[in-house]
Amino acid sequence: MATEPRTTSRWLYVSILLLVLLIAQAGLFSYLMIGYQRDLTALQTRQNALHVDLASLEDSVEGLRSDLNELRDTGMIPQPPGLTLGQIYELSKDSVVLITAKSRTFAGLEPFASGSGFVYDTRGHIITNHHVIEDADALEVTFSDGTIVSAELVGDDPYSDLAVIRVDEPPSLLHPLPLGKSSQLQVGEYVIAIGNPFGLSNSMTLGIVSHVGRELDAPGDFKIVDIVQVDAAINPGNSGGPLMNMRGEVVGVNTAIIADSVGVGFAIPSDTVSREVSQLIETGTYKHPWIGVSAVNLDPDIAEELGLNITRGTMVVTVVSGSPAEAAGLKGGQTGDVIVGVDNVTVRKLIDVLVYIERNKSPGDIVTLQILREGAALNVPVTLEERPAA
Repeated sequence: MATEPRTTSRWLYVSILLLVLLIAQAGLFSYLMIGYQRDLTALQTRQNALHVDLASLEDSVEGLRSDLNELRDTGMIPQPPGLTLGQIYELSKDSVVLITAKSRTFAGLEPFASGSGFVYDTRGHIITNHHVIEDADALEVTFSDGTIVSAELVGDDPYSDLAVIRVDEPPSLLHPLPLGKSSQLQVGEYVIAIGNPFGLSNSMTLGIVSHVGRELDAPGDFKIVDIVQVDAAINPGNSGGPLMNMRGEVVGVNTAIIADSVGVGFAIPSDTVSREVSQLIETGTYKHPWIGVSAVNLDPDIAEELGLNITRGTMVVTVVSGSPAEAAGLKGGQTGDVIVGVDNVTVRKLIDVLVYIERNKSPGDIVTLQILREGAALNVPVTLEERPAA
C-alpha cells in the first residue's frame, strides 16, 4: 500500500512537466508567428514600394521611348548603319527594271528613249519618271533575268516628274522595294543610285546627300519642290531608278543632272512618291493645290525701297486672273502684299509657301496667309484650287 502515493506523485510530476512543455511550445510558436507576421508585413510594404517604383520606371522608359521615336522621326539622331552595299544590291537588283519607250513609225514601233524604274507592288505597278515615258506610243519593261514584257501607262504627273506604269506578270517576277522617308535624310548621309545608265543594266553608284529642299522647273513655270541633291553619279538612263539609303529603302527617284556638271544630281523625294502614288494608280492624275501668284523675295534693297524694316518674306508681283489669290483679294504690283507666313508658319521665300502647301494641303483646303499691306499686318484666308493645266 505504500507504493500507491509514489506512483500518483510521479504521474503528477509528469503531467506538470508536459504542461510546462506545452506552454513553452505555445509561447515559442506565438513568438515565431508574431515575428513571421512582422516580417510578412515588412515584405508586403517593400513589395508595394517596389510596384510603385516599377510603375514609375515603366513610365520613364515609355517617355524615353517616345522621345527617342520623336527624335528619330525628325531625323535628329542617326539611324543604324544598316546593310552593306553588296546586300543592298542583291536585295534590289531584281526590283530595278529597264524601261524602253517606243514611238509608232511607218516601219512600226521604234525605241526612242530608255530609262529606269522600280517595282512598287506585286500587282505589277512600277514607278518611274514622267519624262521617261512622255510621248510614248508603247512601253517595254526588261527585268534583271532578261524577261521582256509590254507595259501600260497607269498615271503620270509632269509637275512632279513621276509616272506609274503596270505590267501583267505573276507576283513571282515582282519584287517591290520599300519606301523610306526622305524627310529624314541628312546632308552627308550615304545614298545609292541604281539604274540603267546608257543601257548598262543594274549599275550602282555611291554618294552622299549634298543638299535637301532644292527645286526644279516644271511645266507652266511651276516648281518641283523638296528635291534631293546628291553627288552619286547619275547619267542618262538612270532616270526613274531608285535612290536608296543604307537600310535598303527608296528615298528618292533619280530624275536629273545639271548639264556638264560633275557630281550634281537630283532625285524626286520618296515623300512625294508616297503622297502621290495611290492617287496616280486610282485616277491616273494627281491634283496639286494652287494659289495663283508670282512673287519676288525680299532683300535689303527691296525692303528699303518699300519702307519695310524686315528682309524676310516674299512680295506678290502678279495675281493670276481667276485664281484663288484673286478671289481672296491679294494685291500685286510694285507695292504688292508681302507674304510673311502661312498658317502661322514663318516663310522667307515664295518657295517656302509652295513647299508648305504642297506638303500639307489639297485643292479645296483653306490656308491663312499672314501678309503686310502698306505696313499693316493682315490675315487673309485663301481657298486653294486645283493647279490648271500647263
